[in-house]
Amino acid sequence: MPTTPLTHALPSYLDPAHVGPWGIYLQQIDRVTPYLGPLARWVETLKRPKRILVVDVPIELDNGTIAHFEGYRVQHNTSRGPGKGGVRFHQDVTLSEVMALSAWMSIKNAAVNVPYGGAKGGVRVDPRTLSRGELERLTRRYTSEIGILIGPTKDIPAPDVNTNGQIMAWMMDTYSMNVGATATGVVTGKPVDLGGSLGRIEATGRGVFTVGVEAARLTGLPVEGARVAVQGFGNVGGTAGRLFAEAGAKVVAVQDHTGSIHHAGGLDVPAVLAYVKEHGGVGGFPGAEAITADDFWGVPCDILIPAALEGQITEHNAGRIQARMVIEGANGPTTPKADDILADKGVLVLPDVIANAGGVTVSYFEWVQDFSSFFWSEDEINERLVRIMKGAFGAIWQVAQEHKVSLRTATFIVACQRILHAREMRGLYP
Repeated sequence: MPTTPLTHALPSYLDPAHVGPWGIYLQQIDRVTPYLGPLARWVETLKRPKRILVVDVPIELDNGTIAHFEGYRVQHNTSRGPGKGGVRFHQDVTLSEVMALSAWMSIKNAAVNVPYGGAKGGVRVDPRTLSRGELERLTRRYTSEIGILIGPTKDIPAPDVNTNGQIMAWMMDTYSMNVGATATGVVTGKPVDLGGSLGRIEATGRGVFTVGVEAARLTGLPVEGARVAVQGFGNVGGTAGRLFAEAGAKVVAVQDHTGSIHHAGGLDVPAVLAYVKEHGGVGGFPGAEAITADDFWGVPCDILIPAALEGQITEHNAGRIQARMVIEGANGPTTPKADDILADKGVLVLPDVIANAGGVTVSYFEWVQDFSSFFWSEDEINERLVRIMKGAFGAIWQVAQEHKVSLRTATFIVACQRILHAREMRGLYP
């Protein structure tokens, strides 16, 4: 019989030394552990995903050949409810990334106190290389492969990078055909005609704007006239940029995968959005100066909104940032070392796990509406969203002041306590 307990032996892909998003998440958990009190005895729960499913996704291409893609679905924690989290189609998707994103979903859902656990999915594919028919076949096969995990009361996918309402419609239909009944609640972010919710497309960006305005009020930063820089100008960054502009702020710089643009006097946001819709990105927008990707981070501004992919603000560019406030529209855009640099500079960081929680909050509204077959108006949805986001942010702000910690650590304190308290109350079975 061994004399040394083996409970802390981690598989290699869970090792904290692993470089990648999962390693960043583990560092965040280590930072919050001293604040968990008696619940810290359960903290290992947060360092191990509940389930990891890796699937092969074979499809027949239009030219008759067979292509194989690797897919994932990770359920990080379900102590507070069914798994909830998006599905992304991207050529750089990795298991480490999906694990981290599922864990951040656990934190995010607990932070806004919706009754979900955390999950995430992805397929390593560049969807731009697929025809519409190939994309549909990929989506349906992936859905069938992960069908053993998902369900309206088990795990509810949603759109993420390079997925949208059409992808969700195909996923919902595939799952429904496999179970023999229409199950609208198996995914959120669906088209409204298939049980989707009004206000869902703009929800994440609206949440970013809402917590940004609250933080500005609490720190004495006037929104009117504030200079805003946005990385990523899709549903999240575009919506947040538009709402800030409508509130009197000036969007002075925008960056996406097609280029970076700058106008010190403020960009014409509706014109930029129209240009992006027509051309697929901001690159070449005629009403602004083109700048380099590196120079974007040094643009003088009051509010910076990274709303693209994770790992964008690092130790290499954090020192150049001149903003007073960073609002994380993307998941995991700031590394721990960059967090420390920004803190030393006095930059207030509104972390992703609260700042971009508007999307999952309205996803929760959609799920509730699907179960009841009773749908709310867009005004009702936006009002409920703003109320929940303001309340959640206010509670986190109070914890940050009480413990004299960053808003990220405060969010993790609130969320981890809720998750681990649920774990403790439920106990272990068998």
